[in-house]
This record gives sequence, C-alpha cells and structure tokens, in this order.
Amino acid sequence: MAVFSLYTFSSIPLSHLHLHPSHFSLSNGIGASIRWRRRSKTSRLFALSPQSNLKIIKSRTSRYGQRLSNYDSDEDGEGFDDDEDDDEEDWISDDEFPEELSGPDKQRFKSQHPTNKSRGSKHSEKEWGVRSLKMGQSLKSSRSQVDVNNGENMLEMRNRGSFYHTSNKPKNVSSLGANEREKTEVESSTKNKFCRLLEELDLDEKSFPLLDYLSTFGLKDSHFIQMYDRHMPSLQINVGSARERLEFLLSVGVKHRDIRKILMRQPQILEYTVENNLKSHVAFLASLGIPDSRIGQIIAATPSLFSYSVENSLKPTVRYLLEEVGIQKSDLGKVVQLSPQILVQRIDSSWTKRLSFLTKELGAPRDNIVKMVRKHPQLLHYSIEDGLLPRINFLRSIGMRNSDILKVLTSLTQVFSLSLEDNLKPKYRYLINELRNEVQSLAKYPMYLSLSLEQRIRPRHRFLVSLKKAPKGPFPLSSFVPSDESFCQQWAGTTVDKYLAFRQRLLLKEFAKKYER
Repeated sequence: MAVFSLYTFSSIPLSHLHLHPSHFSLSNGIGASIRWRRRSKTSRLFALSPQSNLKIIKSRTSRYGQRLSNYDSDEDGEGFDDDEDDDEEDWISDDEFPEELSGPDKQRFKSQHPTNKSRGSKHSEKEWGVRSLKMGQSLKSSRSQVDVNNGENMLEMRNRGSFYHTSNKPKNVSSLGANEREKTEVESSTKNKFCRLLEELDLDEKSFPLLDYLSTFGLKDSHFIQMYDRHMPSLQINVGSARERLEFLLSVGVKHRDIRKILMRQPQILEYTVENNLKSHVAFLASLGIPDSRIGQIIAATPSLFSYSVENSLKPTVRYLLEEVGIQKSDLGKVVQLSPQILVQRIDSSWTKRLSFLTKELGAPRDNIVKMVRKHPQLLHYSIEDGLLPRINFLRSIGMRNSDILKVLTSLTQVFSLSLEDNLKPKYRYLINELRNEVQSLAKYPMYLSLSLEQRIRPRHRFLVSLKKAPKGPFPLSSFVPSDESFCQQWAGTTVDKYLAFRQRLLLKEFAKKYER
C-alpha cells in the first residue's frame, strides 16, 4: 500500500492550500507528482513517497514575471541556473543522479522505455514512468524526474534507488552531459556579459559571438556603443568573417593592441573583404616602397585608407605628389611613412594653399617648400592661421629675419609642430639668459630647438659648469648635438656614468622644485 506524507515549513491551514485534480496523479502507488498552488510565498512544501527521495517543491517565477512550475525552465527548455539555491537547498547528493542525455542517446532511451500515459496501469519496478505535469505547456514525456536545485533532468538512479533504472545504459552519458553543461554555462556567461548592450542597443543574441570575439582585443561596452553610433552594421556581421579580416591585419604587421584603436576609428573595416579590399590596399602600400615591417604601423595610423579606392583615389594622389608637388619617387615611401594621412586628404587643395602662403609670407622658393614637405609632410595638415603663422611670427618677435626663418624652417620644418608656450619660448629664454648666446645662432644650429631642455640642454650645460669646463662667452650650441658618449669624450673629459648620475640628480632636484610650487 502506498503511503503519502505532506510536510510544510510554516504551519498553515489546509484551507489556504488549493489542490487541483489536474495537478495530482499517482501511478499504482509507486510514484507521485504534485503541483501545489498556495497563497503564501514564504511557505515551502516537500513531498515524500515510498519510492522517492526528499525533494523541495516551491513556487518559481521567471525573469519575465511569469509563474513557473517546478518542472518548467526559465531558459526556453535549457534548464534552471546551475548555481541557484545550491547552498540553501542542497538536499540531494549530486552523485546519485547521472547527467542528462541529449541527441541520439535521448531518442534511443525514449524508444526503449516509452512513458506510460494511462492512469492506474501496472508496471514492474524497472519499467514505470512518471507522468509529466502541465502549467500552460506540456513537457516531454522522457523527463521522468527533475532536480529542482540545479535544473537538470534525472534519467537514471542506482539499482538501490526507487527511481527508474535501465540496464541498457548508454555510454559516455557523463561526458555528454558535461559538454552540454559547459556549453550552457558559456552561453549563459556570454549573455550576462553583454546584457547591458541589449538594453541600450538594438542588438539581438546573434551578435554575442562577435562581441565576445572583439572583447579579446580589449573592447568594452562603452567601445561597442561608440562603434554602434559610428557605424551600426559593423556589429551585425558574422563572427567568422570578422575573425578572418582581423587575423589578416595581424598577419601583415598590425599590433594586437592597435586593433581596438582601429575599430574605434574605422569600424567599417570589419565589413571589408580580404580578397577584394584588404589585400589590394596592402599591395598598394608595398608598391610605394614601404617595407613590410612598417605596413602595420601605416594601417594603424590611417585605417580609413581602406575606404578609398586604390584606382580612383589613392593612385591619383600619389601621381599628384610626384608630378605636381615634386616629390621624388625614391622619397615617396619615406613621405608616406612620416605622414600616412597624406594619402587620404585633398592633397591638391592643401598643397596649393600652403605653397601660396609660404611664398608670399617668407618669399620661399618652390624648392625650399618641397624640401619642407619631404622632411615633414605633416606641414600639409597644419592650419595656416593657427599653426604656421603664429610660429613664424614668434621667430620674428625674437629678432630673426625672414631669410633666417626660412633657413630654420627648411632645415627643421618640425618647428611648426612644437608648442609655443611649452617648448619654443622656454628654450629661447634659456638660450639668452643661461647660455648667454645670440638668437642668430639658431640659424646655424636650428637643431637646438628640437632638443629636450630638461633631458639634454640644461644637464649638459650644468655639467660642464660644475666641472669648470664651460667655455667663456656664449655657450657653444654644438655641444648639444653629439651623443652622450661623444659629449663626455670631447667636451667633459669624463665617463658617461658620471654624467648620467649628475643628470639624474639634477632631474630630481628640478622635479622637487616643481612639486613645491
């Protein structure tokens, strides 16, 4: 005779419990499946039968607010969250239950042991089925028992147990279940990782593999949002295509750390095919004389060049540099390495304006201007009003004539890139006040303006003064030009180690002064 017992954690009258006939079934007194509906949210019920282990039965609610039966899943049939209530309700030992079957093994199991759907039929101890319960949906009849704690379907028990046991146990069930669980855990982790993006962007779960792959390059949610705002379709391509294109960029010398910067500036690059776009542009760069070791740097500096047609845009720009500007073909590769942006700008307009400005402002011959572009092609990017003119006016303000300014700019065109307040003016003051030199010396040694005041000019001057080897009169600017080894041999007559130790003490002293201020 079957015995059935009910216990509750909170004492509540039976009038508060609602039992519906459709939620209660017994099969020959052997197994029992119960669905309780109760008003109290805090009460928990568990069922005991002579053929079952102790189980918790409680009301569950999905993430969307719908009530779930204890045999329903919150993840479209994928099972409960593995970590749910493990610590609080660990009633059943994990080793008593095998892993869930899947695929062909599951179908074979169902065909060998069909579930009994008739009420009151008799079966042997090894061939009884548990009737599945319904809450708005029918569950598969092959699910004989569900572990509420971890959401896995229980298919077999040991011979000692009272649950159904099959002698034809499929092989590798544990390994199949482990792989299934690992796959589910990975998918769940990915969903949790990008849940914020689902809320903010018009993306679906099909984009998760792509986002997961791109995150290996250091991209975070904020980067994906910027990419989405800049070019939304770039986040909707197949992850396999994205991997192929980025791996090609890595193969031609792009650094792994630069991929994030490239994607932020040019997310469209994920849509450019290797055969029809990326390879042809890399071949074009190589044709300019750019060594393979530098192509990756060119791409990282100007990823937008992939959006320009090689035949209709890039090659015409190169022809203009050769034929109109006057850059020598042998210098073309060096020019592009110094300023890759020169390939993607309106070179005709920028060249014409700067040629006209320098000719009128300084009386610069065309050859001098071509030399400026060859040495420092960034000149073609600088604003005339905010970049070129203020620096020319500064050199005039310290007493230099146009002819001297032209010599300085032709020899050291990067003067146009130096800060007035943080670089040019402090060096000029040190030249006059500390070195007791004249401004005209800059025309002979314009390199002085490109050297570091903190790391080279001041340490070498102070070192020679401390050794009492500083020349009388204007301090020679030529002493700042050679390397540390040559300076110590020719001017200081001491070892490099002694000079470097002196420079270190001086830098610490200067740092302490700035900190005090």
